[in-house]
Amino acid sequence: MKIIDLTEEYEQLYFVCLEDWSEEIKEAGDHKKVWFNKMKDKGLRVKLAIDDRREVGGMIQYVPVEYSFIDGEDIYFILCIWVHGHKKGRGNFQKKGMGKALLQAAEADVKARGAKGMAAWGLCLPFWMKASWFKKQGYTKVDRQGIQALLFKPFADDALPPTWIRRKKKPMLIPGRVTVTAFLNGWCPAQNMVCERARRAVSEFGSEVVFQQIDTFERKVFLEWGIADALFIDNKQVWTGPPPTYEKIKRLIAKRVKKLGR
Repeated sequence: MKIIDLTEEYEQLYFVCLEDWSEEIKEAGDHKKVWFNKMKDKGLRVKLAIDDRREVGGMIQYVPVEYSFIDGEDIYFILCIWVHGHKKGRGNFQKKGMGKALLQAAEADVKARGAKGMAAWGLCLPFWMKASWFKKQGYTKVDRQGIQALLFKPFADDALPPTWIRRKKKPMLIPGRVTVTAFLNGWCPAQNMVCERARRAVSEFGSEVVFQQIDTFERKVFLEWGIADALFIDNKQVWTGPPPTYEKIKRLIAKRVKKLGR
């Protein structure tokens, strides 16, 4: 196994988070590619784990804190680390040390770039991006928002722990209509998929339902809302991890339409 920087050869694979076998992920559109082209000159770093057969089994992507969803200084933030674990496609690469190797390579990279620390988000439940895994790698929980923990590993004595940027407001309601609002940063194909499924579901209804997309790539837009990626039907947030199916989103919209009483 070896860790390499992302090259043009593997970009298309990276855009679909190594799931090039998945028909479902095609629903995410080209938002990740658009995001990448904006971010590649802004400090985005991507590394891949390759096994002895030259199969890509894992990836990590991380950005300077000023392009992340947290407050901090002179640190980098891990957007995600993913080792392919599905039997479909390229197969299961987990439990072989790829995740740890990717993390160590990323830490060495940002240290060489003068960063004072590395931050990551992790779930407090035993699913993907587990907070407990990062703790085993020397990270400490410094903040929490719902089931998401913010974890931090300092590289310098004067490194300051980061904090979550919290939601500041919800979408406005439009009287007499159902409003479906998708907040979209572009970095995550799963969240991009949610946006496109919601857009498609709204098209099944008439003028009673309005769809709006709020692009949060620009920092000032993200800070205005304190939301990077999310789906709201009226002002109620829909849980998007894992992404709800198209049918579920359509059912939720239909329930709100029914309450209009027309």
